[in-house]
Amino acid sequence: MGKTGWAVSSGIRSADVKELRQSDSGPAPQERHDEVFVSGGRQLGARALRAGLRTVVVLCLVTTLAHVVLVFLHVAPANTVSKRYSPAINAWVYPYFEQNWRLFAPDPDSVNRQMLVRTAHTGPDGSVKVSTWFDLTAVDNSAVEHNAFPSHTTQNLLRRAWTSYTETHGGDDKARTERAVMIQKYLSNIAADRVAAHNGGAFDFIQLRVVTRPIAAPGAAGGDRPPKPAEDRLLPWWKVTAHGK
Repeated sequence: MGKTGWAVSSGIRSADVKELRQSDSGPAPQERHDEVFVSGGRQLGARALRAGLRTVVVLCLVTTLAHVVLVFLHVAPANTVSKRYSPAINAWVYPYFEQNWRLFAPDPDSVNRQMLVRTAHTGPDGSVKVSTWFDLTAVDNSAVEHNAFPSHTTQNLLRRAWTSYTETHGGDDKARTERAVMIQKYLSNIAADRVAAHNGGAFDFIQLRVVTRPIAAPGAAGGDRPPKPAEDRLLPWWKVTAHGK
């Protein structure tokens, strides 16, 4: 081999050695920077996710603890703490977390109660259009009948709302406490939402009518006593959020 051939071969081997050394020394500085940037972004994302999860867990624990304490103060005998914070306790418990002892001492209804509602709408010319009576109880009864698993809402929502209303208003339909105002609004919202779901007409006032018929005692327990007369209670007109507009 001549000198020229040897020089070319030596140059090729020298270039191969340089490439090998460069490969052994690791990636280029720019490639390392990109890897560090991606790795740092992943670490920040993981830290933010862990911090978010910890925050959610803490909030859930605090809410659960506050709920247990407020419900305990609601069902516990009256004491200094429950009397002092009674507005806050009632605002949290009613109407969704109300507690009572009827699970252990049930008091079934001894009457058949029919709740009806009608609506009124004031037109642009000042005229008032009043609808016919709509039977809320019949809708609930039809949903329960022949249903092996009727919902708690269908069975008890309207009935419990009315029971709470009579407990807070008595017989004169006047709200004298904040809870009475809340229960009245709760009952009117239930009636308005159900009417709006079944009828498409516009209305901004509702009126409830409740017919209560006592259930006669069976057999000899009833004796020869005449049945008690039905009670027909007509509530005042209530302003509600406009529907159907």
